[in-house]
Amino acid sequence: MGKSLFKLTSLNLNGIRSASTKGLEAWLAKHQPDCICVQEIKAQPSDLSGRFEAMAGLQGHFHCAEKKGYSGVGVYTRHEPSDVVLGFDGGEFDAEGRYAELRFDTPTRKLSLISAYFPSGSSGPERQDAKYRFLALMHPHLMALKGEREFILCGDINIAHQQADLKNWRSNQKNSGFLPEERAWMTQLLTDGGLVDVYRRLQPDTTDACYTWWSNRGQAYANNVGWRLDYHLATPALAAYAHTEAIYKTEKFSDHAPITIEYDFRL
Repeated sequence: MGKSLFKLTSLNLNGIRSASTKGLEAWLAKHQPDCICVQEIKAQPSDLSGRFEAMAGLQGHFHCAEKKGYSGVGVYTRHEPSDVVLGFDGGEFDAEGRYAELRFDTPTRKLSLISAYFPSGSSGPERQDAKYRFLALMHPHLMALKGEREFILCGDINIAHQQADLKNWRSNQKNSGFLPEERAWMTQLLTDGGLVDVYRRLQPDTTDACYTWWSNRGQAYANNVGWRLDYHLATPALAAYAHTEAIYKTEKFSDHAPITIEYDFRL
């Protein structure tokens, strides 16, 4: 990947302290993204203070969950944002620390980079209902945002959109992450909603190579029994600048792999 392009990475850390012990900072120093959106930091401000405010020359901005050791998102950036927006619904999901938006506005442009962590419904019906509530709130939020600015949302969406996005799609049709209602939400976002799944714009036909998450059960990672849960979702104007994509699997920092896309724009 060339250094002349804007390098944007997304990674679910499954705990920022855990990912750090597995070499995350050394990789960031070598990888040198302009920005990395992180999810599931599982940390409070006191945990971040003096240790994780910055990594590898990138300054962090965080939205922590009220509950300790749970959820939380952040954005590390080389560029100073014009504004930072933490949270989007003012209630249930802001308390869970699921949305951080950095704005890089100029007199001639409104542009945001967003780190979002969509709920998982896999632990039971109560959390699946919460996931549906989240989706019902997120769609109009993104549509309103799209009406006023360009943006790229990076995050763990916890939805595999199409059959090509997970290894065992037949046996997962009744499981959270591949339910018809979830997939229909993604379809609506990418059709009527007008947003672009940037990875699929660049790689429309990949299957086994597209996965970004593997269960810790059994030999899922060794056998590449994975799911594509991590996305770059962009407004069409920004998606058009996407050049190259990479899912990094040489090292393992969490149960997710970093997904990086390079864009031909500057902040």
